[in-house]
Amino acid sequence: MSELKYLLFLGCVIPYRLASYETSARKVLKKLDVELVEMPEFNCCGFPMDPINHDLMLTLAARNLCLAEKQNLDILTLCNGCFSMLNETNKVLAEDKDVREKINGHLKEIGMEFKGTIKVKHLVHVLAEDVGFKKIKDAVKKPLTSLRVAQHSGCHIVRPAKHVDHGDDPENPTMLKNLIRLTGAECLDYMDETECCGNPIIGVNEEVPFQMAKEKLEHVRTVKAQALITVCPFCHMMYDLNQPRIERAFNEKFGIPVLHYTQLLGLAMGFPREELALNELRVKPTELLSQIQE
Repeated sequence: MSELKYLLFLGCVIPYRLASYETSARKVLKKLDVELVEMPEFNCCGFPMDPINHDLMLTLAARNLCLAEKQNLDILTLCNGCFSMLNETNKVLAEDKDVREKINGHLKEIGMEFKGTIKVKHLVHVLAEDVGFKKIKDAVKKPLTSLRVAQHSGCHIVRPAKHVDHGDDPENPTMLKNLIRLTGAECLDYMDETECCGNPIIGVNEEVPFQMAKEKLEHVRTVKAQALITVCPFCHMMYDLNQPRIERAFNEKFGIPVLHYTQLLGLAMGFPREELALNELRVKPTELLSQIQE
């Protein structure tokens, strides 16, 4: 039995729109002896409700935390937004008695009570802090030394800094870069790396996020990166799923593959490509894969 055991919080987007992230994450985590426990009764993390009703967001997030407390297991998320909502709620309720009593009043109606006994971690934190760089490096069987890639860590695993206790610099995050380098690939620096992908406002206005994403892709292209690496489903959809639409909107051609970090790591660990769901990417990584020996 693995010493590292977590409740897997998949959230809403990944099961329905990005099974490739879940598939590749399960593969590499199992290989790294991380045991994932299913969380079938989870509800939305609350992220979409926050601008409308903050207390409802806290209650939705707190219910998920109570499910984890019932099993006495920390939560592992693959989504930056889910991490942000669950982690922030966990901290706010633990530290603010008045808010905790209010939310527990709502939870009492469904027979639950928040106690603050578990932690919430993103995949990146679990890999870097719990699994550790040495174990990951030892699991790499086919170093990707021929690849030059760029990273996009996203906003919510490093911001707001007062709620994220994982030692990364919100203005210059390096945790994902270091994890990428363990695969043997070179991780390139580029202009405005920490800029938001723009996805949070795409339901209200497409023009602004498309402009933001276009500029990001331009900067990635400028340093001649062969792929962009993400760890957030919303960021991934912005750069991969929407890349053809962005190209049409601005009469541009990028053709930059966008891989989940778990797909990159899986390649370095020697998993067959079909097991990592690389075929599900909108921008096909054909040229990139041609440089990797199977």
